[in-house]
Amino acid sequence: MIAPPTGQQFPLAHGAQRAVVVELGAGLREYHTDRGAIVDGFSPEQNPDGSRGQLLVPWPNRIAGAAYRFAGAEFRLPVTETRTASAIHGLTRAMPWRLTTSSAATVTLTLEMPPQDGYPFRLDLGARYSLAGDGLTVQVSATNRSDRACPFGAGAHPYLRLTTDGLIDDALLHIPADATLVTDDRGIPTGAERQVDRTGFDFRSPRPVGSLVLDTAFTRLHADDHGITRIALTAPDGGHGVVVWMDMSHRYAMIYSGDTLADVDRRRRGLAIEPMTCAPDAFNSGAGLIVLQPGETHRSTWGITPL
Repeated sequence: MIAPPTGQQFPLAHGAQRAVVVELGAGLREYHTDRGAIVDGFSPEQNPDGSRGQLLVPWPNRIAGAAYRFAGAEFRLPVTETRTASAIHGLTRAMPWRLTTSSAATVTLTLEMPPQDGYPFRLDLGARYSLAGDGLTVQVSATNRSDRACPFGAGAHPYLRLTTDGLIDDALLHIPADATLVTDDRGIPTGAERQVDRTGFDFRSPRPVGSLVLDTAFTRLHADDHGITRIALTAPDGGHGVVVWMDMSHRYAMIYSGDTLADVDRRRRGLAIEPMTCAPDAFNSGAGLIVLQPGETHRSTWGITPL
């Protein structure tokens, strides 16, 4: 039997909920309930195209020119997106994570990330996935095992969907955010924010996605009294839907409609709702950047709730 390209598969179950986490990159391959699929994932025989379901560590989105300056030194990373000459979505997506604990509804994977070209820092990483009555919860932790401070950010890349064969166009999208980041043609923020008022990106009240092309970072997020921000995608009749929620460590959310996916048949079949602790290119701009001191641990939590 040929092993899946994403390595070991770790199934989770709670009531009618089922999920599968994979060894490669500690990504989320599948999540569904008795109503059907919640995420637009991939089969065991496939690779996660378009960063599908992956964790983005130690930075989400792009680093411009695959280079940055930190603590007075300059660093150059491998270019992993040739179109923009950027380093995209971190370093751990193609690394095998190790199973440390598991139960029927919970799995924890860890990774001792060694120093690498352009990121000469050592991190101990953890990802805990758990199913409960309110859905899926994901906690990501990072501890700096270097003898000096290091830059850090975390994100995730789930694609959400409401039907197996329809587009996202008719779905109602609710993003409680007051601003988007202005970017150049590479998707790199210029440093300016644009208020969503009177623009096509104002989803503070639920409205259809329509034909809008989204590859957009939202900020000035509205959290509830418990510090949780919720972004919802619901059916036009309000009968069912899904929420991606994130704690206060996530100051940004990237929304991607999939219009540039290499597989044309998958475009606009799911909406990527990506929690991010920092902005794109934060290693250069400092926007939301986390600086981990030696021995310091950062934890961030997000999740998916079926409606």
